[in-house]
Amino acid sequence: MIFLYTDGACSGNPGPGGWGALIRRDSGDIELSGGEKNTTNNKMELTAVIEGLRRIEKGSDVTIVTDSEYVKNGMTQWIFNWLRNNWKTASKQPVKNKELWVALLALTKERKITWQWVKGHSGHTENERCDTLARDEINKFR
Repeated sequence: MIFLYTDGACSGNPGPGGWGALIRRDSGDIELSGGEKNTTNNKMELTAVIEGLRRIEKGSDVTIVTDSEYVKNGMTQWIFNWLRNNWKTASKQPVKNKELWVALLALTKERKITWQWVKGHSGHTENERCDTLARDEINKFR
């Protein structure tokens, strides 16, 4: 079993943003991070999961641990209607961040995914580490 812990952050929304991911497997941990000068929190949350999954072998069992209800609910609830409705929301508006959702969907289809939500900023060690990685990326733009 592989655990992927993720977090995204933004200073201003939009504004400079960062993402952090921690891949935990028996062979050890891998930390990843990146950022963008002008982005949104939701884009960074999605990017953290995408970039983490890109570094995990196809066919793997992965538990994704995120503090983003947007990402978790998007992938476990909302996406089915978005696909049925040609990437439109219930209010007939285009789904925001469609390109990221499409990329994430493709990656999850190639792995066995379990989603787990944790409360952000509540002392969850791995989530706090990912938050630090994300915030360190934001600071590079200052």
